[in-house]
Amino acid sequence: MKRVIEIIAVSIQGLDGPGILEGRSAHAGRSARRSDVTVGMLVGAVLLSAASSATGDVFKYVDNDGNVYFSDEPLPGKHLKLEWKRTSKRLVSENKQQSQKLRRQQDAVRERIEARLSAGTDLYGMRPANPVTGSVSLRRARYGHLIDDAARRHGVSSDLLHAVIRTESAYVSNARSTAGACGLMQLMPETAQRFKVRDIWDPEDNIHGGAAYLRFLLDLFDNDLSLALAGYNAGENAVIKYGYQIPPYPETENYVRRVLRHLSAERLARN
Repeated sequence: MKRVIEIIAVSIQGLDGPGILEGRSAHAGRSARRSDVTVGMLVGAVLLSAASSATGDVFKYVDNDGNVYFSDEPLPGKHLKLEWKRTSKRLVSENKQQSQKLRRQQDAVRERIEARLSAGTDLYGMRPANPVTGSVSLRRARYGHLIDDAARRHGVSSDLLHAVIRTESAYVSNARSTAGACGLMQLMPETAQRFKVRDIWDPEDNIHGGAAYLRFLLDLFDNDLSLALAGYNAGENAVIKYGYQIPPYPETENYVRRVLRHLSAERLARN
């Protein structure tokens, strides 16, 4: 039975470009979001079908609208252009290589963080000792211009940033959680490194890092705000693990409700 996957996107990481925004199985008629995935994960259904066929080939086509199709058989139609034809064995090998490369990159990031800490650059030791004074409203006003700037730069609403900061730290710039999250937007050191935050305790850097992470999550989950917030709290892999649903963690479920409640209040206050 022919298996076809249609990709509404531009390219595939490791083959043609930076990644895939959305995938749809034309055979199953059900949509599934993907980001930064390797070829083997995305076209797994095609590979399984191809592996059991006589040729074991996988075909990639692009139509006139830029939609991408994978199939284990040649597809008819003048609107389709054959991009490449590869064996399923080769795609599996490329997928393995790409996964190993990603794992090496992640290990390198961890090693850099550990090296900095062992060399005496203690991120937690750099935490400002000065007490934070003033009411929540005064602290909110103090960082308003930084939040507006980050919102414009990263394409997220300032109301959303306020809601997240209010939930995460109540505008306390030197807040630190028991898990080790830091600053206004409670960034973990690994997340700060990932989004090129120079000083995790600097309010401006911290806000920009958190805004960049929110933008990434919104793109990853097709602007589904609840999933983006769940990813901010529990990590995007947890959302993916539970089938692109809010993970069944009481903390995460409560976190999403609180941020949305604060967001609603921000919007009402603005009107």
